[in-house]
Amino acid sequence: MIRVQEDDFDIGAELRTLTEGDTSVGAVASFTGLVRDMAPIDGQSREIRTMTLEHYPGMTEKKLAEIEAEANSRWPLAASLIIHRYGTLEPGDQIVFVACASSHRQAAFDACQFLMDWLKTEAPFWKLEDTDTGGVWVDSRESDNQAAAGWGQKPRHRWLTQQ
Repeated sequence: MIRVQEDDFDIGAELRTLTEGDTSVGAVASFTGLVRDMAPIDGQSREIRTMTLEHYPGMTEKKLAEIEAEANSRWPLAASLIIHRYGTLEPGDQIVFVACASSHRQAAFDACQFLMDWLKTEAPFWKLEDTDTGGVWVDSRESDNQAAAGWGQKPRHRWLTQQ
């Protein structure tokens, strides 16, 4: 399941809903991303006042669904969930939640990590950090690209070329 939303989410409620009624699930792995209060910018640590996330509705959901489908084709998942927020967020706010349910823990762990690695590099979101020195657009990090590449062939950036 994919949700792109402005509103916050309740992790406990999301986990209950993910596995409700499915007694074949033996493991759930999840990741929650939060807005930090500090970020390295131009070699210095800068205070983040807010982070604004932008996306293209329709295109974003389609790309997230492709990433989720890839995880489901690689691991025997009973269920998976990606929630990604947009809008203006403050330090401590939740940004992203990924959860994977499977009969066995390794599949749940691996799929969850895969989803986050590919979301960091493939999801069409743009992040603007408002700092004490002004707004800074967040660039991709080489460490994120390396992590995603470690899973093998990455999906094509279809969202860049499709209308």
